[in-house]
Amino acid sequence: MLAATAGLIIVGLITIYSVGHPVGDGSANSPANDLANVWKKQLVYAGAGFAAFIAVNIFSYRRLGTLSYWAFGAVLVMLVVLLIGRYAISVSFIPEINGTHRWIRLPAGISIQPSEFFKISYIVALAWYLRYRSNCRNFKSLVGPFVLTLFPMMMILLEPDLGTVMLTMPILFSMLFVAGARVKHLLIIILLAILVSPLMWTKLQGYQRLRLSSLILQSSKVRQWTEENQWLSKLLVDKPHFKENDWKSGSGFQLIRSKYAIASGGAGGYGFRQGPFIKYDFLPFRQTDFIFSVFGHQWGFWGCLGVLGLYAVLVACGIEISLVNSDPFGRLIAIGITAMFAVEVLINVGMTVGVMPITGLTLPFMSYGGSSLVVSMLGVGLLNNIGRCRPFSASRSSFKYQAV
Repeated sequence: MLAATAGLIIVGLITIYSVGHPVGDGSANSPANDLANVWKKQLVYAGAGFAAFIAVNIFSYRRLGTLSYWAFGAVLVMLVVLLIGRYAISVSFIPEINGTHRWIRLPAGISIQPSEFFKISYIVALAWYLRYRSNCRNFKSLVGPFVLTLFPMMMILLEPDLGTVMLTMPILFSMLFVAGARVKHLLIIILLAILVSPLMWTKLQGYQRLRLSSLILQSSKVRQWTEENQWLSKLLVDKPHFKENDWKSGSGFQLIRSKYAIASGGAGGYGFRQGPFIKYDFLPFRQTDFIFSVFGHQWGFWGCLGVLGLYAVLVACGIEISLVNSDPFGRLIAIGITAMFAVEVLINVGMTVGVMPITGLTLPFMSYGGSSLVVSMLGVGLLNNIGRCRPFSASRSSFKYQAV
């Protein structure tokens, strides 16, 4: 697990370096010059992440239980501060970046993203809440976990941060399933969500609808139908008149370029620091959200397969740690963190190839970003802590309840 994590961080650093130092880049106005020093910052973030990994392994993870609600409450306070800065009072330490308010700017040029820290604090708090709750096998008892989930989800959606919102529900369902919730109850909740989804769709703003509808707008036939039918245009993009060229140069631009970048890499790729998507500014956010695209552009299908293999090792180790641990608290944390990594990879890689909406969710360990890397290292640190602190018990196995 630790070897796979180190490999992913190194691959991420190399890829971030490559987008700022392409071969043949000598022009003063090259877009790569803006990214030339980004890899150095990422190296500092990696050091901070390693420090977080060490810190979380100094003590037993069981001590986090009594602090979990306090940590979760602190993150909720930060989310409230973000919403105040977005909708009530404009403050300098909550900047608007790409139309969102996700970061809190601290002194010394440090910025933190509360929604990233929400993920790890939410997993630990939910694990502490569910650790000995045999009654989660009845439908009524699921109200508590969903209240703990939906309230911060709504705040994060208002930032807006669709990626973290999409990530939260799979984590919740994974932890509820391991805690003993009945599958039929979870399926009922999914069915209710599907029934409510048309109402939720009407509440989405235009750019939010475009994020989701771009999945089917990749089809030329769908784009043609949307141009010809006002009702379909209103449904998909919240505008009476859809223009295909506007979509290609607007909300569909990143998606189209991302697919071109990966497809042009072929089987073996262009090579390190090579290729047009490295040298030129063809793909925005290629060091963050779309780092998998430029990695595939350089190393092709086989390189992408190798990186996905490292993620598979990480997820498999997380599942193994969860399965062999008899402590309910540790098992729930482990499965929550493992689900977090698995879903993050699926969403990020999926959006680069056009099977998931573009949400701004980073690729763990590889994408540029301090909060993301530190939280991911905290997650691996907790998995390592749980794996080496396996309790012995003479009692019955965890999560075996009396029939109800």
